[in-house]
Amino acid sequence: MVPPASPAVIELDGPLAWADVGAIAEGAPLSLSPAAVLRIAHARSLVESLVERGIRAYGVNTGVGGLSEVIIDGPKQRELSRNIVMSHAVGVGALLGAREVRAIMAAAVNHFARGYSGLRPDVVAALVALLNADCVPEVPSGGSVGYLTHMAHIALVLLGAGSARVGGRRCAGAAALQACALTPLCLEAKEGLSLVNGTPCAAGLAALAVLRAQRLLDWMDLIAAMSFENLQGQFAAFDAVALGLRPSPGLQTVGAALRRVLAGSARLAACAGRRTQDALSLRAIAHVHGAARDVHAFAAAVVDRELAAVTDNPIVSGTVAAPRAYSEAHAVGAALASAADALGIALAQVAAMSERRIDRLVNPLVSGLPAFLAAEGGASSGFMIAQYTAVALVGDNRRLAAPASLDGGVTSGLQEDHLSHATPAALKLLAIIDNAETVAAIELLAAAQAYDLTSALPARAPGTDSGYALLRAGIGSYRDDRPLADDVQRALELLRSVAAPLPPAL
Repeated sequence: MVPPASPAVIELDGPLAWADVGAIAEGAPLSLSPAAVLRIAHARSLVESLVERGIRAYGVNTGVGGLSEVIIDGPKQRELSRNIVMSHAVGVGALLGAREVRAIMAAAVNHFARGYSGLRPDVVAALVALLNADCVPEVPSGGSVGYLTHMAHIALVLLGAGSARVGGRRCAGAAALQACALTPLCLEAKEGLSLVNGTPCAAGLAALAVLRAQRLLDWMDLIAAMSFENLQGQFAAFDAVALGLRPSPGLQTVGAALRRVLAGSARLAACAGRRTQDALSLRAIAHVHGAARDVHAFAAAVVDRELAAVTDNPIVSGTVAAPRAYSEAHAVGAALASAADALGIALAQVAAMSERRIDRLVNPLVSGLPAFLAAEGGASSGFMIAQYTAVALVGDNRRLAAPASLDGGVTSGLQEDHLSHATPAALKLLAIIDNAETVAAIELLAAAQAYDLTSALPARAPGTDSGYALLRAGIGSYRDDRPLADDVQRALELLRSVAAPLPPAL
């Protein structure tokens, strides 16, 4: 077997795009351009000038949150930075995965490289070194209403505290730094606040979600086409002229993809005109998947704008001779929260439609296929309970799709009396994607099983055959001879690791 090629280094010069963050999350190395290093260094010189001149700046020479009116003198500013990291590292619950943590770190480096935060270049370089050494800080997933706790747990490792996984091996923060040829940092004025501030956490997680959603939507188009063919749908539902009457870029994209995948299907040709119209889970595939693609495009644009934004508080600007500190609300991630909520709802709807097709595949009253796709009736249950699993996951998604951006809340002694919940919205979106991917894996298995049980029918389309062949290269037909959960897991891994084999657009 030829080993996979090493991912190309992504150089950070201007702002990263969501696809860059996604690639770094999945293992691509990162480097800082000379121009980015100069911007970081300039911002640091502004912080030092603020300190020297005694110009009041939030979190530099004052307390934070509800303590913003408390003045912190010079000797205490270094202590403030360290204490912010320690006190804000209060995450709870299950740990985030390596991809999620890497996405947050990549977005954070991108954020600091905009040149308005004021970290020393060595601090940002240390974060890059952790990424490139596959050193992944252990970050609890719960406990954030906005952005603070997750980055604090990452910052702990920079101080030689906390814990991390280096090459998959768990170790204390100090040992993790040593494995990366780094030494613990002593934070200077503002650095503790900058490390936990802004929207890199939500932006990184949302960028990863956008990447995963794009792959999922491609697979969903192919899998839906396989089910459509098995259920002998009426191909006229995807006619280009008819779909063209509804102006939606996503609808047109999906309609064209379905026409390519199903082109040349002898099965569909044989059943053309048999029904006036199909159930909505078949004839509305382009509409529901297309709507999700439109929302996906919107969410992707929001994430890119967020990655290009300055979201620190305070922002440092001006010159060394005349430094300015702007205390504003750019760290509020309202746009990200709304976009993540919207994409979660759209993907939950796509998964719900997928479950309806699974039900039609296993239900002999409407499928014309063997009951529950069982190889032998009576003694075998086939995919009967797999459909139950899909129903459960769709139910989970329905609950998860409640908007996080409406949760609100009051923190920090009334100083922070509006919360956008951008990070919870992004985490919730990732959970919806987890469930939707599993529903898609079940539908893929069911559609392939239906093909196996109807081999005497006219030939399937070359496009759907590519999906069937890819699955069957690693997972055989099901005969109630092994736990079906194992097949679902293997199909899920396929969807997550291999791009959908869609015919290319002409």
